[in-house]
Amino acid sequence: MDPRIREHAEVLVDHCTDIERGDDVIVSGSPESEDLLVAVNELCAERGATTVVTMGSARASRAYDRAVDPDDIELNGMSLARAEAADVFINVRGGGNMLESSDVPPEIQQAKSAANKPVSDEVMSKRWNLTQFPTETGAQKAEMSTAAYEEFVWSAVNKDWDAVREHQSQLVDILDDADEVRIRSGDTTDVTMSVAGNVVENDYGEHNMPGGEVFTAPVPDSVEGEVLFDKPVLVQGREVLDARLVFEGGEVVEHSASKNEAVLTSLLDTDEGARRLGELGIGMNRDIDEFTYNMLFDEKTGDTVHMAIGMAYEDTVGADNERNDSAVHTDMIVDMSEDSVIEVDGEAVQRNGTFVFEEGFEA
Repeated sequence: MDPRIREHAEVLVDHCTDIERGDDVIVSGSPESEDLLVAVNELCAERGATTVVTMGSARASRAYDRAVDPDDIELNGMSLARAEAADVFINVRGGGNMLESSDVPPEIQQAKSAANKPVSDEVMSKRWNLTQFPTETGAQKAEMSTAAYEEFVWSAVNKDWDAVREHQSQLVDILDDADEVRIRSGDTTDVTMSVAGNVVENDYGEHNMPGGEVFTAPVPDSVEGEVLFDKPVLVQGREVLDARLVFEGGEVVEHSASKNEAVLTSLLDTDEGARRLGELGIGMNRDIDEFTYNMLFDEKTGDTVHMAIGMAYEDTVGADNERNDSAVHTDMIVDMSEDSVIEVDGEAVQRNGTFVFEEGFEA
C-alpha cells in the first residue's frame, strides 16, 4: 500500500476524529476508495473501536431517485437510527461518475434533502469527517494525470495541521471582534455583511480533510450587495457558471447564471433559508492551487472567498444571534487573487490574496 494512504488514514483517525476504545464508527466510501477504507479500519481496530463499512453506489442512488414517486419521499428511518447509534462518521469520497445525478429532477433531490434533514443534523452533532481519495475520475475532472492528482490530494491532506492552525489563528483573531466584513473583487463583487456576535472557526481539518479555511456565519438579515461567483459550482450534478446573487436585507432578490440558471433558481427556492447566506469562508490552504471541480478542495484554495447559501453551522452562530436554517448548504467561490480586497470594519486585511500578517501585503 502506498505509504501516503496510511498517513492519510492516520490523519483521519487521530487528528480529525480522535478515535478511541469503545467508539462505534461508520466508515463510508466506494469501491474505488477501498485502499483508504482498509487503512482506516485497520487503525480503528488497533485503537479498540468498532466499525461498520458502507459502500455507496451513485448509479443505484440515481436509479432510485429517478423512479421514486415524490409523494413517497419521507424521512429515512433506517438512516436516522444508524446515525443515532454511531459515535463517529468517516466518509471517503472517490470514484464513479461525478455527474451521475445530473438527470435526476432537482425537485426530487430537494425533497430528499428536506425530508432527511434530521439525519444530517444528527451526523453533524457527532464527530465526523469528510475526505477524498484520489481516483482516476477525480484526476480526469481536475484535468490532471493520475499521478499528479494523487500528489495534489496528499500534499493538501498530509501536512502539519498544528502549524496550519497557528497560521490561520491570525485571521481568527482579526475576525473575532469584528462587526462588518466587506468583500470587493473587480467591478462584479461588492458585498457587506455583519458577523458581530458570531463565532469564527479555524478549520484545520477536524470535519473536512483537507482543511484550510477560516469561516463564520453572517448575521442573516445584514447581507447587502452583489456577488459574482467566478468559479464553477456543481449543484445537483449540474455545472452552474457565473452565478450572480444580489442581496437586500439579507435575502437574494435577484439572481442569474450563464449556464444552468434554472438549477440555481430551483436551489434558491428549496426553502426560505436557501435565499440567505449561512457561511462566509476564507480559503487559506495554498497547497490547493488548482481548481478541481471538487468543493471539498476548491473552497479551501488560497486567495479565495466562498459564501454558502442556506444552513449556517450551529457552532458559528452566537448565543444571541439568529441561525439561518435550511435543507441546503451550497458553497460558491470568488477568486480574490487580483483586483480584490477584504475589509474588516473599514480596514483592509487581505489584498489580492495576501493577508495583512503576511510578507508582501500592500496597505
